[in-house]
Amino acid sequence: MTRGPIIAIDGPAGAGKSTVARHLASHFGLLNLETGAMYRAFALKAILSDQDFDDGTALERLAAQTEVTLQPGRAGNRVLLDGRDVTERIRDSDVTQGASRVSVHPAIRAWMVRLQQEMGRAGGVVMEGRDIGTVVFPDADVKVFLDASPEVRSQRRYEQSGPAGSDPTAISRELRERDERDRNRASSPLQPAPDSVTIDSTAMPLDAVLTQIEELVRARCPGLAEAEGTRE
Repeated sequence: MTRGPIIAIDGPAGAGKSTVARHLASHFGLLNLETGAMYRAFALKAILSDQDFDDGTALERLAAQTEVTLQPGRAGNRVLLDGRDVTERIRDSDVTQGASRVSVHPAIRAWMVRLQQEMGRAGGVVMEGRDIGTVVFPDADVKVFLDASPEVRSQRRYEQSGPAGSDPTAISRELRERDERDRNRASSPLQPAPDSVTIDSTAMPLDAVLTQIEELVRARCPGLAEAEGTRE
């Protein structure tokens, strides 16, 4: 059976992957599968279970008892952990940092890859993460590696979190630590796929980034219908 198109958006934290993926899904009538939310949901499970992020064997046992589900909707994905809606909780900083730590374990990544491949196997999806174009769907129709300088990504994270109660120095430090883990982990390190298009959004306005990627999608998926999307 012929599958629908698969668009892979990879890149480091704060590069704008979620914003781009949401827009593309809306504009081209595709499902937006935010794979990073899946890792955050499992990190929350580890927190609730008082599980050490560095104990790969114990985390693998925990994964066998865990169900993570994404329910796409007009306002974005609802994230269910063992049937419970954790969409808001997984955005908290402790969960975000935990997600980066649990993701370094090969067994956890292998489990997540299987889940992600099952979700996207029929195509018609935009998937954003850190290894979509290299591991999850190496045959994706469109592969984009979205990047930006650490300074710009830290500022974006600071603005997203809201200045009240936020420490820009701490946000910058956490982002750089996460970059280090993501780029140097043994299993599926963060790197562009050989056939991906790298876009550095450091000095680019959002509209320019979206326009460039839209044009790439049109070129690679000429039969894909377009809808009028909202630019966020």
